[in-house]
Amino acid sequence: MKLQIVSGLSGSGKTIALQVLEDLDYYCIDNLPLELLPELVDKSLKDRLYLDKVAIGIDARTLGSDFLDFSNIIQKIKNNGIDCNVLFLDAQNDILLKRFSETRRKHPLTNEQTSLEEAIKRERLVLEVICNESNQQINTTQTNVHQLRDKIKHLLILNNQPVMALQFLSFGFKHGLPGDMDMMFDMRCLPNPHWEIELRPLTGKDQAVADFLNQHDSFNKMFEDIKQYVEQWLPCFEDNNRNYLTIAIGCTGGQHRSVYMVEKLTQYFKQQRDSVISRHKELN
Repeated sequence: MKLQIVSGLSGSGKTIALQVLEDLDYYCIDNLPLELLPELVDKSLKDRLYLDKVAIGIDARTLGSDFLDFSNIIQKIKNNGIDCNVLFLDAQNDILLKRFSETRRKHPLTNEQTSLEEAIKRERLVLEVICNESNQQINTTQTNVHQLRDKIKHLLILNNQPVMALQFLSFGFKHGLPGDMDMMFDMRCLPNPHWEIELRPLTGKDQAVADFLNQHDSFNKMFEDIKQYVEQWLPCFEDNNRNYLTIAIGCTGGQHRSVYMVEKLTQYFKQQRDSVISRHKELN
């Protein structure tokens, strides 16, 4: 049995996440009281035909007397041999405020004494125990509906991998930092192909850009340093039961230097291990 817990701040995209899971044949239940979760798991174990894949939405509306016992409940479920993952969705407070203002929805914790801003702060505090327990996190501050759907589908693929998946992500600093990174390296100190007129319209996937960067010792030294750092610390992340690790590589626009560095690192690590992928934030 596969059990996917979905939680996070109101307005961060939990409804979208459950819709994606439902489209992927998960039996989805939103706002399930936490004390009923072990009972649901027991039923599913006895009736695999109908509840082989289950997704549960848990948020501030489902708080109960045993909410602080969330960690123990999840551990007991895993001890029963259940493949359980906890996904936590988050976003910056100002973005959540904007989303509620645009949709005119009521936050579940607002009332006559509690403003929307206060409700968001309180919700973040009470959900901290679930956030700490989660092994999957997505920050939707800069993520639209379509990108969120793709990210969740990608996570489900990673869940089926026997080893920790490694993702290299290129981005441009001028477009903002990606919210779903575990570590980040800055390429802006390297020679910039943007200032070469013939290279400006190209990307780091083009051979001409690769040739330009490879002729600079600074780029090759940066590649070697990042490669050695990742190789040294990957085992520590794997020992921490991580499903995946996202390493973000940034340059000014996310078109040349970061893209080629991601391509080169991906090519190298694919020769060393399974489940290595690349993604280019600004080229999508």
